[in-house]
Amino acid sequence: MSKPLIELCVEGIDGFLAAQAAGADRVELCASLLEGGLTPSLATIRAAVKAAHIPVHVIIRPRGGDFLYSEAEFASMLEDVTALRSEGVSGVVIGCLTPDGRIDEARTKALVEAARPMSVTCHRAFDMTADAGEALEALVRCGVDRVLTSGQRDTAVEGIAILKQAAVQAAGRIVVMGCGGLDAANIRAVRDATGLTELHFAALTTVPSGMVFRNPHVGMGGTEKDREYQLTITDESAVRETIAAAKS
Repeated sequence: MSKPLIELCVEGIDGFLAAQAAGADRVELCASLLEGGLTPSLATIRAAVKAAHIPVHVIIRPRGGDFLYSEAEFASMLEDVTALRSEGVSGVVIGCLTPDGRIDEARTKALVEAARPMSVTCHRAFDMTADAGEALEALVRCGVDRVLTSGQRDTAVEGIAILKQAAVQAAGRIVVMGCGGLDAANIRAVRDATGLTELHFAALTTVPSGMVFRNPHVGMGGTEKDREYQLTITDESAVRETIAAAKS
């Protein structure tokens, strides 16, 4: 079996640099991974592209929550995609659904057209669809290059059956990229069971803040007060270990 391409999901410029140093083949650049990933700032994108010697894909997601967007939100997504064409970004990561849990083909096609010649990935909005097989065909019709999926389960291990089915159904028309709780202990098993050629994970760890002064009376944004003094970072060692396991 050939060695799979490994994409790292990271938050911010420090996460990007850690993933690149640890041997990632490609990076999905996000902000706010606690929300599942939001569009990062233009300055962050530019810093990553400037430092990059691997492809940078950027998530286009204006907020957390569902993937049913207002007209104003969708307009902002189109504007983000158009702006990134001139920033040296290799790809964008998108996902729009209809209220009944289907791929919103009109909006997806519009985003794909706006993105070219960049690569286009559909993110795990796919995992929130009512019918994985129908959703995959919709993405093919829209011209999407790859779909990121855990097999409509919390983890890739749980979703192996649907991942295998999706890979067979794709038949080379779209890349199926597996994700969901992948680490050094399970990534090879998922690779072998599914035959997927691309795998995606985030190797995150929480470390204490370097702040010495701490105000015990304020929690920002509705979070637990302790959260203000914790950082979630990409664990470079865990990235190396997981990549080594995937490519062994």
